[in-house]
Amino acid sequence: MTWYFLFFFLSGFCCILYEIVWLRLSMAQFGVTSALVAIVLSTFMAGLGVGSWASGRLVRSYGTQAGVLALRLYAATELLIGISALLVPLELRRGRILIESAGLPSSGAYYLASGLWLALTLVPWCACMGATIPLAMASIKNEFRSQSAHSFSYLYLANVMGAAAGAIVPLFFIELYGFHGTLSIGAALNGILAVSAFVLATRIRSQRQVAEIPSDTSAEMSSIQHENSRRPLTLLFATGLTSMGMEVVWIRQFTPYLGTMVYAFAVILALYLLSTSIGSQVYRRWSRQKTREPQALWLALGFCAFLSLAAGDPHFRIFIFLRPVIGIVPFSAVLGFITPMLVDRWSQGNPERAGTAYATNVVGCILGPLLSGFLLLPFTSEHSVVCIFAFPWLIFGMNLPWPSKIERPKQSVVPYAVGLLALVLAFVSKDFESQFQHYEVFRDNAATVVATSEGGTKQLLVNGIGMTSLTAVTKIMAHLPMASLNHQPQSALTICFGMGTTFRSLLSWGVPTTAVELVPSVPRVFGFYHADGPQLLQSPLAHLAVDDGRRYLERTTDQYDVVTLDPPPPIEAAGSGMLYSKEFYAVVKQRLRPDGILQQWLPDGDAVVRSAVARAIYESFRYVRVIQYFPNWGFQFIASQQPIPERTGAELVARMPPSAVRDLMEWPLAPSAEQELNLVLRRETSMVSVLDADPTVGAMQDNQPVNEYVILRNLKRSRFEANYLATWYEHTKKR
Repeated sequence: MTWYFLFFFLSGFCCILYEIVWLRLSMAQFGVTSALVAIVLSTFMAGLGVGSWASGRLVRSYGTQAGVLALRLYAATELLIGISALLVPLELRRGRILIESAGLPSSGAYYLASGLWLALTLVPWCACMGATIPLAMASIKNEFRSQSAHSFSYLYLANVMGAAAGAIVPLFFIELYGFHGTLSIGAALNGILAVSAFVLATRIRSQRQVAEIPSDTSAEMSSIQHENSRRPLTLLFATGLTSMGMEVVWIRQFTPYLGTMVYAFAVILALYLLSTSIGSQVYRRWSRQKTREPQALWLALGFCAFLSLAAGDPHFRIFIFLRPVIGIVPFSAVLGFITPMLVDRWSQGNPERAGTAYATNVVGCILGPLLSGFLLLPFTSEHSVVCIFAFPWLIFGMNLPWPSKIERPKQSVVPYAVGLLALVLAFVSKDFESQFQHYEVFRDNAATVVATSEGGTKQLLVNGIGMTSLTAVTKIMAHLPMASLNHQPQSALTICFGMGTTFRSLLSWGVPTTAVELVPSVPRVFGFYHADGPQLLQSPLAHLAVDDGRRYLERTTDQYDVVTLDPPPPIEAAGSGMLYSKEFYAVVKQRLRPDGILQQWLPDGDAVVRSAVARAIYESFRYVRVIQYFPNWGFQFIASQQPIPERTGAELVARMPPSAVRDLMEWPLAPSAEQELNLVLRRETSMVSVLDADPTVGAMQDNQPVNEYVILRNLKRSRFEANYLATWYEHTKKR
């Protein structure tokens, strides 16, 4: 049995590893949008459900031979999963080429085509992952019949523990070896699993006679006779729906406290999986006692869901690192107890029934994020969505009869006290934006957008993270490249709308201007920051596209004189590396006119990030200029395939229309437009100084975004700084 535990620990580890990497590779090929993320995760889960159900049916069809063949089939399945690690990137790349060649006219058609291709690519391989548990259950039933009744919970525990490790450890692999190197590690682990399972299968004693696996024997029929109802399946569907729906809410609730780095999402996923494994371990111990189901489980599930309301409330003084622990761990631990309990109760060790039960749970897991992200969160608050998911469980738990119909104890006040406490949490707790006095809030399937005005300072918050501010720098991002052209500009494109300042400045040149924004609600607050915002959006020169900027560039056939880019802060934001990579700049060059200019803003990062981004631009464009406004403010790169004239402030102003000059001087740092531009030009620095920040680092690439994966590098730097301080201290002591 220890071998099976090790197998499923590694299998769970690889499963999450593939999910993380395949999601990122899919985003690189088809766009960084919430719809695409939902498509990838849904197809991943659908594959698991299909594989679980189909392998259960397969075990039944083999009859008496199922136990003998199951371990060999399991080994073959793990081998196929390892092969998928190498084939999926090629399939995704091929799909992108085919879809681009089709020239689809709309985003809807593009999503449909990319969703179909992702399903064709991922579902078969994910079905192999889902097939492993029923196959292993059949093998256990053959070898360890006395332990087979709870074999699902045993394998589930190992799988979830491995998945918890898979949420964290691959992030270090990605930092060291990139996405493709990490997939190679996963493929090697699956290869080891396959070989080990084949070796173990050969050691099974050939003379052992196995009993029939199908549930038509009298012993097995009697063991599951009491569970003829569909109640466990209904509850499995409902718990899957609730858990994955809550996970979408958690990301919005805890992003203001954890940030938008990949490690923040990894913490949420790891806490969920680790606490699920704890609950499963508690169930394993409880199941040995042969006691009745704890009726308070459902009440606890509902109450623990309400704890996330308190954990996400900014008015409650809670340490930041404790917020996700309070909001996620209790709920997930109860869920970790319930899920294997329901599957064990329904299956009684029967692989086919276990496959059906697990597939039912997966269906709920697919629908939960869709319900939460596309039907609830766009129209109501995170607080309300939690209540929608939690209240039914609270009511269900309070209505269940207490332990026995024969000896029913006096009605306890505990469920009523728990229900009352949950109601208090629901009415007292508030959402993140409630801490502001003056704000507007908009919600969509991608994010919660808050526009605030506190103390005379206007802010734009997306899922609680500050995006930008009203500053003259965002005007310079438009005017400097436009005035640096060798001809009068005819069109412009800005990626990442933000407060709309750069978009507004580009429009002041009187040319057709396109803005691309990922979050649909961000342009809706344009008027909050600029009184003429709604009017400008109605201009025939203005075009707004809600899309991923890179995907838009890949799909459009338009040519632009200037492309401005101001990716969301911080520099470590998840997915932002795809707007700093050589592959991205290759796409930009295709959409720029021959002497067009790219304006790239880089928020300040460490030496590795600065050099990696600068080298990616330097290797993509023939001519690059760099401006650093103030220390720690970041860098503005101006790049082109043709020489960029070094004009003075007066020469630049002479090329600007009066409306653009007025826009430039709306929030002046200097008394005249000429002095305003000279103030910027004096801060130009050499490209060599930025490249030499770390001469050893290569250009930023999609495969290894060094701005997003930083922990090992930060630990190394911290150790170096500690050693330096220790040496300095010893030296001063000797002096």
